[in-house]
Amino acid sequence: MNYLLTRMRKLYRNSRISQKFFMAFSLTIAIPAVLVSFLFIRTQETQLYKDAMASGSSHVSRLNEQLRSRMDMIENASSTALTQKSFVDFIHSNMRSDGLRLVKFRQNQYEQMHNIIQSHEMISQLSFYVDNPNLHEIWPEIYHYDNFYPQDYWVTLRDEGGTAYRIFALQDGEHTLSYYRLVRLQGQQQKRPSIMEIRVEHSAFFRDMLEETGGNFFSVVMDGKDPARTVYNPQHEFTGNAGEELGNILGSIHRQLDVLEQGDPVKVKVGDHTYYALYKYIAPLDAYVVDIASHQALMKGPRNWYALVVAITLSVLLLIMLFVSHTTRRMFRRLESILVSMRKVRRGQLDAKIVTGLDDHESGDEIDEVAVSYNNMLDEIKRLMTQVVDKQLIAKNAQLHSLHSQINSHFLYNALESIRMQAEVQRQPAIADALVSLGSLLRYSMQWRSDTVALSEELANIQSYIQFINFMEGGSIELTADLPPEVLRYTIPKMCMQPIVENAVHHAAPRGGSVRIGISVSVEDDSRLLINIRDDGAGVEPQMLASLQAVLQGDSDTPIVASKNGLGLENVHKRLQLHYGKGCGLWIESVQGAYTCVTIRLPWENVNLGGW
Repeated sequence: MNYLLTRMRKLYRNSRISQKFFMAFSLTIAIPAVLVSFLFIRTQETQLYKDAMASGSSHVSRLNEQLRSRMDMIENASSTALTQKSFVDFIHSNMRSDGLRLVKFRQNQYEQMHNIIQSHEMISQLSFYVDNPNLHEIWPEIYHYDNFYPQDYWVTLRDEGGTAYRIFALQDGEHTLSYYRLVRLQGQQQKRPSIMEIRVEHSAFFRDMLEETGGNFFSVVMDGKDPARTVYNPQHEFTGNAGEELGNILGSIHRQLDVLEQGDPVKVKVGDHTYYALYKYIAPLDAYVVDIASHQALMKGPRNWYALVVAITLSVLLLIMLFVSHTTRRMFRRLESILVSMRKVRRGQLDAKIVTGLDDHESGDEIDEVAVSYNNMLDEIKRLMTQVVDKQLIAKNAQLHSLHSQINSHFLYNALESIRMQAEVQRQPAIADALVSLGSLLRYSMQWRSDTVALSEELANIQSYIQFINFMEGGSIELTADLPPEVLRYTIPKMCMQPIVENAVHHAAPRGGSVRIGISVSVEDDSRLLINIRDDGAGVEPQMLASLQAVLQGDSDTPIVASKNGLGLENVHKRLQLHYGKGCGLWIESVQGAYTCVTIRLPWENVNLGGW
């Protein structure tokens, strides 16, 4: 988390001012506007949900009232039928004993009962099931009890108070609702009581519900015990949208129906869709009348309208943001010119002034004032830099001339003293060769036509020096320098290698002993020329090596302090850094008793190396 916050702070800090201004506008105006829009949409959806639930609850209540009203009609019809006592008595008597009596029954009691049935359009059939062996089953209203299924259903009726409804009739009841009623007669001798059944087709009893094919709510009557037994309109658009998931939807809703919580809507999720269900429990039917609505269907129309509102809002905000962005770009265009000028100055172009377009007496706005002050600052920087450069050149030239004099006089003194002692001791003709070598050395060191020479010239001088030293000290010093021809033409500072070789001669081998000195070159990162001068002598003591490395890592502007062994490495190192900077100079590596290697680091550009 801290890394993420740090990263965000860096991104914000490195962003342009116009981007920060644009971001501030987004945070203070655009984002709140979008949030308010979505909050408004959410509020409207909540209100829409409440309105839909209220409408669904009203619809369920209306269906409940309609079904109960029709149940009252059925019960009234059954009561009216039972008032025909003569009909009921006759079907419990011996109907086979007298044919004339049967004909009169058909013309009177039966016709009256038939008229009662016909007067109720909703009733499709009224039947009596009588436990009477002398019963004639010559009319559809009169059956022997043996034709009733199940035979012991009268016990259930008795336990339920003598009446009961079945949404799906016990006999051929797939699309029929039946009302059953026990018929009890005084002095009845039969083993089983008679049952009256009134049948009503679903299309008549649930007429209003089955005629609905559209709307937000889908009405279903569910059996209280069996979720698979339902009554609904298969032509309703909800069934087409639900498809094969209809059974899962109805099953999920049925599992959450509760007689004691009828006021609260049921919410179920099937697949990717959410459904709401409002319901009422009808106790006589032992069934629920349920209105089901899909959340997606309820919100479809408003969401399309809301999407249009959001699209318009976002379009207006986008136009405003584009206008603000364009305005800020115009405002900060002049500031951008200041930044461009600063970048040029950073690359060394001190003449990169800002064109303000102001007259002499115009002040301009705040950005113009910054530009004018910036131009004045550049003029002052150029003046001060000129002064500093002049002072540094004077100081460095004086220091360089001092260094030249110290090196030349030191070398000349030592050389002449050595020749004098050799001439006094040996008095041999070989001194002539030594003088030739000495002459070459003197001419090379005394003549400073230029501060740089070809590497081949420096190498020839070193070879003369080695010949002279071998003559003077009788040693066997071997110098090897196998260098590419293109490097021999490379210009290097004069007398930058000779002091290093001199140190190797005096400190690497014992007097009169032998030592091998090898010179090699390499290029580092295509930017540095490395000249390595390596000897296989005694090496440098660790303490002395640490002291030398500390000096070589020091500040090039510190004064040069000569040690008892002369100027040596420190002198050359100071010269290189005064001219080429901190990236150049000397570095020394050594292992006592094994080797010493001094590396000269120079720029890998064979131009403008003079000016010492």
